[in-house]
Amino acid sequence: MTKAGIKILLVDDDPSILEILSDLMAIFGYEYDTAQNGHEAIEKLNKGFFHIVLTDMKMPGMDGMELLRYINSSYPNIKVMVLTGYDRTFSYTDVVKAGASDFISKPFNTDELEAKINRLVREIELLRQLEILSISDGLTGLYNRRYFDTKIFEEVRRAHRQNHNLFLALLDVDNLKVINDKYGHLSGDKLLKSVGELIKHCIREDVDWPFRYGGDEFCVILSQVSQEQALMTSERFIQSFNEKKLPLTGLSIGLAKFIRSEDNTWIEDIADLIRRADGALYKAKQTGRNRVMVDKENGKPETE
Repeated sequence: MTKAGIKILLVDDDPSILEILSDLMAIFGYEYDTAQNGHEAIEKLNKGFFHIVLTDMKMPGMDGMELLRYINSSYPNIKVMVLTGYDRTFSYTDVVKAGASDFISKPFNTDELEAKINRLVREIELLRQLEILSISDGLTGLYNRRYFDTKIFEEVRRAHRQNHNLFLALLDVDNLKVINDKYGHLSGDKLLKSVGELIKHCIREDVDWPFRYGGDEFCVILSQVSQEQALMTSERFIQSFNEKKLPLTGLSIGLAKFIRSEDNTWIEDIADLIRRADGALYKAKQTGRNRVMVDKENGKPETE
């Protein structure tokens, strides 16, 4: 994450301090915004996204300690550095216990301030990398099964709330065991990586969500599409795979639409979606492999 990707909210009731901090952020190369009190800071936090908040402690209305506790409760991923005044009303222990990431006293040293902010930025980047590792499949680079369990719940609720369609495509690499036995597991891994790459190439970034579902199976959450569009995307997976002209293998795909039943819980409807997509995938494999089958409960006949 570059400095250009970091946004800092500066909070102080003293206009001269805000001006100094603003000038320093510009020199340090960070994007910033300002607020003159805790209430204004909360308004800006609710409207925009910030990685770091640098706040004074003594302010009228809502002081820095109240703001710190609010951020720690409502925006736990935001790093907060506090500025304490000359009277040292709050100690280092006080602010750390309240959830602050760091602490600096007025009058502050410019080099010290830059070093502390840079350290917070490194922590943010490290946490981001760890998060990516925790939700990614190490072989293909797609999201992993654990993240699928989280994301499918978010996406079906969003689709229902916004009244748009959501489809789940389950993909199975045909004859992977034969490939492993004949050419070795390194060849099988290479095949799986190539499937991951073609899936990413065929979908819409930040709209569709690709996952390594397990073993030789993949899945893709397709949002805001008609059945025809979801089917076209699935057929594009197979076309891209067939262009590689690989022996002994292909892609079988089962496609199902999310159906919300008010009599069921969300978990039950998600399980039903996966069951129907898996059933369509089974039909695809039973009827010749390397094809797409659409779940008949989508409201239209099964499609080959």
